[in-house]
Amino acid sequence: MRADIHQVADGTYLVHGSNTNWVILTDGGAATLVDTGYPGDRQRLLDSLTAVGSSPEAVAAVLITHAHNDHLGSAEYLRHTYGTPVHLHEAEVPHARRDFLQQVSVGQVVRNAWRPGVVPWLVHVLRVRGAEQHPVTAPEAFPRAGALDLPGRPVPVHTPGHTDGHCVFHLPDAGIVISGDALVTGHATSRVKGPQLLPGMFHHERARAVSSLDLIEALDGGTLLPGHGPVHHGPVPEAAQRARERAF
Repeated sequence: MRADIHQVADGTYLVHGSNTNWVILTDGGAATLVDTGYPGDRQRLLDSLTAVGSSPEAVAAVLITHAHNDHLGSAEYLRHTYGTPVHLHEAEVPHARRDFLQQVSVGQVVRNAWRPGVVPWLVHVLRVRGAEQHPVTAPEAFPRAGALDLPGRPVPVHTPGHTDGHCVFHLPDAGIVISGDALVTGHATSRVKGPQLLPGMFHHERARAVSSLDLIEALDGGTLLPGHGPVHHGPVPEAAQRARERAF
């Protein structure tokens, strides 16, 4: 199955994989890849780079919002095969190495199996090898504060809660926020549509995840590219406010 690709601005593409999104930022012959989907999304990922006129060899860096299996899936493959550096927030670097794991446990999923959508979601996770661990052998912290010298000039913004080192990426010139799992617009286990937090079992510290919505609310932009769900057009601060209202 091919990935579903949406061009949202010049050189900016939101790609829907199997229940998880990634973003491609292009500039001439170079690209930045934000997140990589599940391990089972690898061919979709590679095909999506080709479809936007890029290639794995052209990816200057992989930026990871957070080191959950559905976002980290092919990061080590790209690093090992093509020498692509993999960058995360410094607090997320040991998570990407799997020095520890801040991810929903099997027990938590079982306790929530009665909720609509949880069992089909779990079946899908197993099909796309989402229970596998693919640690990044040599992850790197962001090399500097502020805009990164990469296609798209993304600015990392630390938004802890979903994991300790979760980051969103702000593209100020384009008015875009790549929000990972700090702010989504849908999920297989949610019956809500539009800006929202993921269900509580997915957050390492839900209270911090709610607090991090304040940081997203402070970002100027009119387009939200989430880790799950469709693109959201509209003021990003209002999207963060809506998610906060739904969290209580």
